[in-house]
Amino acid sequence: MLSERRLQVLRAIVQDYVGTEEPVGSKALTERHNLGVSPATVRNDMAALEDEGYIAQPHTSAGRIPTDKGYRLFVDKLAGVKPMTGPERRAIQNFLEGAVDLDDVVARTVRLLAQLTRQVAVVQYPSLTRSTVRHVELLSLAPARVMLVLITDTGRVEQRMVDCPAPFGEASLADLRARLNSRVAGRRFTDVPKLVEDLPEAFEMEDRGTVSMVLSTLLETLVEENEERLMIGGTANLTRFSHDFPLTIRPVLEALEEQVVLLKLLGEAKDPGVTVRIGHENAHVGLNSTSVVSVGYGSGGEAVAKLGVVGPTRMDYPGTMGAVRAVARYVGQILAES
Repeated sequence: MLSERRLQVLRAIVQDYVGTEEPVGSKALTERHNLGVSPATVRNDMAALEDEGYIAQPHTSAGRIPTDKGYRLFVDKLAGVKPMTGPERRAIQNFLEGAVDLDDVVARTVRLLAQLTRQVAVVQYPSLTRSTVRHVELLSLAPARVMLVLITDTGRVEQRMVDCPAPFGEASLADLRARLNSRVAGRRFTDVPKLVEDLPEAFEMEDRGTVSMVLSTLLETLVEENEERLMIGGTANLTRFSHDFPLTIRPVLEALEEQVVLLKLLGEAKDPGVTVRIGHENAHVGLNSTSVVSVGYGSGGEAVAKLGVVGPTRMDYPGTMGAVRAVARYVGQILAES
Protein backbone atom coordinates (compact mmCIF):
# COMPACT_ATOMS: atom_id res chain seq x y z
CA MET A 1 0.00 0.00 0.00
CA LEU A 2 1.26 3.47 -0.89
CA SER A 3 1.47 6.06 1.89
CA GLU A 4 -0.90 9.03 1.75
CA ARG A 5 2.01 11.33 0.84
CA ARG A 6 3.06 9.19 -2.11
CA LEU A 7 -0.53 9.09 -3.30
CA GLN A 8 -0.50 12.91 -3.19
CA VAL A 9 2.73 12.94 -5.20
CA LEU A 10 1.20 10.60 -7.79
CA ARG A 11 -1.92 12.76 -8.03
CA ALA A 12 0.24 15.84 -8.57
CA ILE A 13 2.30 14.09 -11.28
CA VAL A 14 -0.83 13.02 -13.17
CA GLN A 15 -2.41 16.47 -12.91
CA ASP A 16 0.75 18.25 -14.07
CA TYR A 17 1.49 15.85 -16.91
CA VAL A 18 -2.08 16.02 -18.22
CA GLY A 19 -2.00 19.81 -18.00
CA THR A 20 1.49 20.55 -19.36
CA GLU A 21 2.21 17.55 -21.65
CA GLU A 22 5.74 17.60 -20.20
CA PRO A 23 7.43 15.00 -17.96
CA VAL A 24 7.26 16.18 -14.34
CA GLY A 25 10.32 16.76 -12.11
CA SER A 26 10.54 16.96 -8.30
CA LYS A 27 11.43 20.66 -8.33
CA ALA A 28 8.35 21.55 -10.38
CA LEU A 29 6.15 19.46 -8.08
CA THR A 30 7.30 21.20 -4.90
CA GLU A 31 6.87 24.61 -6.55
CA ARG A 32 3.40 23.98 -7.92
CA HIS A 33 1.88 21.85 -5.15
CA ASN A 34 1.70 22.29 -1.39
CA LEU A 35 3.16 18.87 -0.55
CA GLY A 36 4.72 20.06 2.71
CA VAL A 37 8.04 18.27 2.15
CA SER A 38 11.42 19.05 0.60
CA PRO A 39 12.35 18.34 -3.05
CA ALA A 40 14.68 15.59 -1.76
CA THR A 41 11.76 13.82 -0.06
CA VAL A 42 9.67 14.19 -3.22
CA ARG A 43 12.56 12.67 -5.23
CA ASN A 44 12.58 9.68 -2.87
CA ASP A 45 8.81 9.30 -3.22
CA MET A 46 9.10 9.49 -7.00
CA ALA A 47 11.81 6.81 -6.97
CA ALA A 48 9.53 4.56 -4.91
CA LEU A 49 6.61 5.20 -7.27
CA GLU A 50 8.85 4.35 -10.21
CA ASP A 51 10.05 1.12 -8.56
CA GLU A 52 6.43 0.06 -8.10
CA GLY A 53 5.52 0.83 -11.73
CA TYR A 54 3.24 3.84 -11.19
CA ILE A 55 5.46 6.32 -13.06
CA ALA A 56 8.25 6.00 -15.61
CA GLN A 57 11.14 8.03 -16.98
CA PRO A 58 10.64 8.45 -20.75
CA HIS A 59 14.32 9.25 -21.34
CA THR A 60 17.49 10.07 -19.41
CA SER A 61 17.51 13.21 -17.24
CA ALA A 62 13.82 13.80 -17.89
CA GLY A 63 11.05 14.06 -15.36
CA ARG A 64 8.53 11.29 -14.85
CA ILE A 65 5.23 10.45 -16.52
CA PRO A 66 2.37 8.23 -15.28
CA THR A 67 2.13 4.65 -16.51
CA ASP A 68 -1.14 2.80 -17.21
CA LYS A 69 -0.87 1.47 -13.64
CA GLY A 70 -0.44 5.01 -12.32
CA TYR A 71 -3.47 6.29 -14.22
CA ARG A 72 -5.47 3.29 -12.97
CA LEU A 73 -4.71 4.13 -9.33
CA PHE A 74 -5.44 7.80 -10.01
CA VAL A 75 -8.88 6.96 -11.46
CA ASP A 76 -9.76 4.39 -8.77
CA LYS A 77 -8.58 6.28 -5.69
CA LEU A 78 -7.49 9.82 -6.39
CA ALA A 79 -9.83 11.33 -8.97
CA GLY A 80 -13.30 12.56 -8.13
CA VAL A 81 -15.74 13.02 -11.01
CA LYS A 82 -15.67 16.70 -11.92
CA PRO A 83 -19.24 18.08 -11.81
CA MET A 84 -20.50 20.13 -14.74
CA THR A 85 -21.12 23.82 -14.10
CA GLY A 86 -24.62 25.30 -14.28
CA PRO A 87 -24.02 26.92 -17.71
CA GLU A 88 -22.51 23.64 -19.02
CA ARG A 89 -25.56 21.65 -17.85
CA ARG A 90 -27.96 24.14 -19.44
CA ALA A 91 -25.98 24.07 -22.70
CA ILE A 92 -26.18 20.25 -22.79
CA GLN A 93 -29.90 20.29 -22.08
CA ASN A 94 -30.68 22.98 -24.68
CA PHE A 95 -28.58 21.27 -27.36
CA LEU A 96 -30.16 17.84 -26.88
CA GLU A 97 -33.74 19.03 -26.37
CA GLY A 98 -33.89 20.28 -29.97
CA ALA A 99 -33.66 16.72 -31.34
CA VAL A 100 -36.58 15.64 -33.54
CA ASP A 101 -36.14 11.83 -33.45
CA LEU A 102 -33.83 9.07 -32.21
CA ASP A 103 -31.32 9.45 -35.06
CA ASP A 104 -31.10 13.16 -34.29
CA VAL A 105 -30.65 12.44 -30.56
CA VAL A 106 -27.73 10.11 -31.30
CA ALA A 107 -26.14 12.50 -33.84
CA ARG A 108 -26.42 15.47 -31.46
CA THR A 109 -25.02 13.38 -28.58
CA VAL A 110 -21.96 12.42 -30.63
CA ARG A 111 -21.29 16.03 -31.61
CA LEU A 112 -21.81 17.27 -28.06
CA LEU A 113 -19.53 14.66 -26.46
CA ALA A 114 -16.76 15.31 -29.00
CA GLN A 115 -16.97 19.06 -28.34
CA LEU A 116 -17.12 18.79 -24.55
CA THR A 117 -14.25 16.33 -24.16
CA ARG A 118 -12.24 17.09 -27.34
CA GLN A 119 -11.93 13.32 -27.82
CA VAL A 120 -13.52 10.75 -30.14
CA ALA A 121 -17.19 10.23 -29.18
CA VAL A 122 -18.98 6.90 -29.62
CA VAL A 123 -22.72 6.43 -29.05
CA GLN A 124 -24.49 3.09 -29.29
CA TYR A 125 -28.10 3.05 -30.48
CA PRO A 126 -30.56 1.61 -27.95
CA SER A 127 -30.58 -2.16 -28.36
CA LEU A 128 -33.92 -3.72 -29.22
CA THR A 129 -33.00 -6.74 -27.11
CA ARG A 130 -33.23 -4.44 -24.09
CA SER A 131 -36.13 -2.33 -25.36
CA THR A 132 -39.86 -2.62 -24.86
CA VAL A 133 -42.78 -2.00 -27.21
CA ARG A 134 -44.53 1.29 -26.58
CA HIS A 135 -47.16 0.93 -29.32
CA VAL A 136 -47.90 -0.82 -32.60
CA GLU A 137 -49.93 1.24 -35.08
CA LEU A 138 -51.69 -0.28 -38.11
CA LEU A 139 -52.86 2.05 -40.89
CA SER A 140 -54.93 1.06 -43.92
CA LEU A 141 -53.41 2.40 -47.15
CA ALA A 142 -55.56 0.35 -49.56
CA PRO A 143 -58.08 -2.51 -49.21
CA ALA A 144 -55.21 -5.05 -49.18
CA ARG A 145 -52.30 -2.88 -48.03
CA VAL A 146 -51.40 -1.96 -44.43
CA MET A 147 -48.63 0.14 -42.91
CA LEU A 148 -47.18 -1.26 -39.67
CA VAL A 149 -45.53 1.29 -37.36
CA LEU A 150 -43.52 -0.04 -34.41
CA ILE A 151 -42.67 2.45 -31.64
CA THR A 152 -40.22 1.54 -28.85
CA ASP A 153 -39.80 2.92 -25.34
CA THR A 154 -36.52 4.51 -26.48
CA GLY A 155 -38.16 6.57 -29.21
CA ARG A 156 -37.18 4.29 -32.06
CA VAL A 157 -39.77 4.17 -34.87
CA GLU A 158 -39.81 1.45 -37.55
CA GLN A 159 -42.24 1.42 -40.49
CA ARG A 160 -43.06 -1.51 -42.79
CA MET A 161 -45.54 -2.05 -45.62
CA VAL A 162 -47.65 -5.24 -45.51
CA ASP A 163 -49.26 -6.56 -48.69
CA CYS A 164 -52.23 -8.59 -47.48
CA PRO A 165 -53.43 -11.79 -49.22
CA ALA A 166 -57.01 -10.43 -49.20
CA PRO A 167 -58.85 -7.16 -48.46
CA PHE A 168 -58.88 -6.31 -44.74
CA GLY A 169 -61.65 -4.07 -43.44
CA GLU A 170 -61.26 -1.15 -41.02
CA ALA A 171 -63.17 -2.97 -38.29
CA SER A 172 -60.86 -6.01 -38.55
CA LEU A 173 -57.82 -3.73 -38.59
CA ALA A 174 -58.99 -1.92 -35.44
CA ASP A 175 -59.63 -5.29 -33.76
CA LEU A 176 -56.12 -6.53 -34.67
CA ARG A 177 -54.53 -3.27 -33.49
CA ALA A 178 -56.31 -3.50 -30.11
CA ARG A 179 -55.55 -7.18 -29.57
CA LEU A 180 -51.91 -6.77 -30.62
CA ASN A 181 -51.26 -3.82 -28.30
CA SER A 182 -53.02 -5.50 -25.39
CA ARG A 183 -50.48 -8.33 -25.68
CA VAL A 184 -47.21 -6.56 -26.53
CA ALA A 185 -47.40 -2.94 -25.26
CA GLY A 186 -44.94 -2.52 -22.41
CA ARG A 187 -43.37 -5.92 -23.03
CA ARG A 188 -39.77 -6.76 -23.97
CA PHE A 189 -39.03 -7.29 -27.64
CA THR A 190 -37.55 -10.67 -26.83
CA ASP A 191 -40.95 -11.74 -25.40
CA VAL A 192 -43.02 -10.67 -28.43
CA PRO A 193 -42.82 -13.87 -30.57
CA LYS A 194 -44.37 -16.06 -27.85
CA LEU A 195 -46.97 -13.44 -26.96
CA VAL A 196 -48.44 -13.30 -30.48
CA GLU A 197 -47.99 -16.86 -31.75
CA ASP A 198 -51.66 -17.87 -31.25
CA LEU A 199 -53.18 -14.48 -32.17
CA PRO A 200 -54.42 -15.54 -35.68
CA GLU A 201 -56.73 -18.08 -34.01
CA ALA A 202 -58.72 -15.22 -32.47
CA PHE A 203 -59.88 -14.10 -35.96
CA GLU A 204 -62.27 -15.47 -38.58
CA MET A 205 -60.76 -17.95 -41.02
CA GLU A 206 -60.81 -15.49 -43.96
CA ASP A 207 -58.79 -12.93 -41.95
CA ARG A 208 -56.16 -15.27 -40.53
CA GLY A 209 -53.89 -15.04 -43.57
CA THR A 210 -53.67 -11.25 -43.24
CA VAL A 211 -53.17 -11.41 -39.44
CA SER A 212 -50.33 -13.91 -39.95
CA MET A 213 -48.76 -11.66 -42.60
CA VAL A 214 -48.87 -8.63 -40.25
CA LEU A 215 -47.35 -10.65 -37.40
CA SER A 216 -44.67 -12.08 -39.71
CA THR A 217 -43.71 -8.53 -40.77
CA LEU A 218 -43.57 -7.44 -37.12
CA LEU A 219 -41.26 -10.32 -36.17
CA GLU A 220 -39.05 -9.76 -39.24
CA THR A 221 -38.68 -6.14 -38.15
CA LEU A 222 -37.41 -7.26 -34.74
CA VAL A 223 -34.83 -9.56 -36.37
CA GLU A 224 -33.71 -6.97 -38.95
CA GLU A 225 -33.25 -4.25 -36.38
CA ASN A 226 -31.60 -6.44 -33.78
CA GLU A 227 -28.13 -5.68 -35.10
CA GLU A 228 -26.22 -3.34 -32.82
CA ARG A 229 -25.57 0.07 -34.35
CA LEU A 230 -23.44 2.97 -33.23
CA MET A 231 -22.32 6.41 -34.36
CA ILE A 232 -18.84 7.87 -34.03
CA GLY A 233 -17.64 11.48 -34.28
CA GLY A 234 -14.73 13.75 -33.48
CA THR A 235 -12.03 11.47 -34.93
CA ALA A 236 -10.16 14.56 -36.11
CA ASN A 237 -9.64 15.47 -32.42
CA LEU A 238 -7.00 12.73 -32.24
CA THR A 239 -4.68 14.72 -34.51
CA ARG A 240 -4.28 17.21 -31.64
CA PHE A 241 -2.72 14.40 -29.60
CA SER A 242 -0.53 12.77 -32.27
CA HIS A 243 2.54 13.05 -29.99
CA ASP A 244 0.70 10.93 -27.38
CA PHE A 245 0.71 7.92 -29.67
CA PRO A 246 3.98 6.01 -30.13
CA LEU A 247 5.26 5.99 -33.72
CA THR A 248 1.90 6.59 -35.47
CA ILE A 249 -1.78 7.23 -34.89
CA ARG A 250 -2.73 4.79 -37.67
CA PRO A 251 -3.48 1.70 -35.48
CA VAL A 252 -5.88 3.79 -33.42
CA LEU A 253 -7.74 5.02 -36.51
CA GLU A 254 -7.91 1.50 -37.94
CA ALA A 255 -9.35 0.14 -34.68
CA LEU A 256 -11.96 2.91 -34.59
CA GLU A 257 -13.20 1.82 -38.03
CA GLU A 258 -14.18 -1.61 -36.70
CA GLN A 259 -17.67 -1.50 -35.20
CA VAL A 260 -17.25 -4.82 -33.40
CA VAL A 261 -14.15 -3.47 -31.64
CA LEU A 262 -16.01 -0.33 -30.53
CA LEU A 263 -18.99 -2.31 -29.23
CA LYS A 264 -16.62 -4.45 -27.15
CA LEU A 265 -14.89 -1.31 -25.89
CA LEU A 266 -18.14 0.20 -24.67
CA GLY A 267 -18.95 -3.03 -22.84
CA GLU A 268 -22.26 -4.50 -21.76
CA ALA A 269 -25.10 -1.99 -21.48
CA LYS A 270 -26.35 -3.75 -18.35
CA ASP A 271 -23.43 -2.17 -16.47
CA PRO A 272 -24.79 1.41 -16.14
CA GLY A 273 -21.94 3.01 -14.15
CA VAL A 274 -18.97 4.94 -15.50
CA THR A 275 -16.30 2.53 -16.74
CA VAL A 276 -12.71 3.55 -17.51
CA ARG A 277 -10.40 1.25 -19.48
CA ILE A 278 -6.81 2.47 -19.58
CA GLY A 279 -4.08 1.62 -22.09
CA HIS A 280 -3.32 -2.10 -22.13
CA GLU A 281 -6.64 -2.86 -20.40
CA ASN A 282 -8.10 -2.47 -23.90
CA ALA A 283 -7.88 -5.89 -25.55
CA HIS A 284 -7.39 -4.52 -29.08
CA VAL A 285 -3.66 -3.90 -29.59
CA GLY A 286 -4.33 -0.82 -31.74
CA LEU A 287 -5.92 0.88 -28.74
CA ASN A 288 -3.21 0.12 -26.16
CA SER A 289 -2.22 3.79 -26.15
CA THR A 290 -5.78 5.01 -25.53
CA SER A 291 -8.27 5.20 -22.69
CA VAL A 292 -12.00 4.61 -23.03
CA VAL A 293 -14.53 6.25 -20.70
CA SER A 294 -18.07 4.88 -21.10
CA VAL A 295 -21.39 4.84 -19.28
CA GLY A 296 -24.83 3.30 -19.78
CA TYR A 297 -27.85 5.42 -20.67
CA GLY A 298 -31.55 4.74 -20.82
CA SER A 299 -34.99 5.58 -19.50
CA GLY A 300 -36.58 4.40 -16.28
CA GLY A 301 -33.26 3.80 -14.54
CA GLU A 302 -32.31 0.91 -16.85
CA ALA A 303 -29.42 1.16 -19.33
CA VAL A 304 -30.40 0.24 -22.90
CA ALA A 305 -27.11 1.23 -24.54
CA LYS A 306 -23.74 2.86 -23.91
CA LEU A 307 -21.98 6.05 -24.87
CA GLY A 308 -18.42 7.15 -24.28
CA VAL A 309 -15.20 8.67 -25.55
CA VAL A 310 -11.85 7.38 -26.76
CA GLY A 311 -8.68 9.43 -26.31
CA PRO A 312 -5.02 9.21 -25.29
CA THR A 313 -4.16 7.85 -21.83
CA ARG A 314 -2.97 11.39 -21.01
CA MET A 315 -6.55 12.45 -20.41
CA ASP A 316 -8.40 14.76 -18.05
CA TYR A 317 -10.14 11.82 -16.35
CA PRO A 318 -12.27 13.77 -13.81
CA GLY A 319 -13.54 16.16 -16.49
CA THR A 320 -14.14 13.44 -19.09
CA MET A 321 -15.96 11.19 -16.60
CA GLY A 322 -18.14 14.12 -15.53
CA ALA A 323 -19.02 15.08 -19.11
CA VAL A 324 -19.83 11.51 -20.16
CA ARG A 325 -22.02 10.94 -17.11
CA ALA A 326 -23.87 14.25 -17.49
CA VAL A 327 -24.61 13.72 -21.21
CA ALA A 328 -25.85 10.16 -20.53
CA ARG A 329 -28.23 11.47 -17.87
CA TYR A 330 -29.77 14.03 -20.24
CA VAL A 331 -30.06 11.51 -23.10
CA GLY A 332 -31.90 9.17 -20.72
CA GLN A 333 -34.31 11.97 -19.75
CA ILE A 334 -35.04 12.77 -23.40
CA LEU A 335 -35.74 9.10 -24.20
CA ALA A 336 -38.06 8.85 -21.20
CA GLU A 337 -40.02 11.92 -22.36
CA SER A 338 -40.11 11.04 -26.07
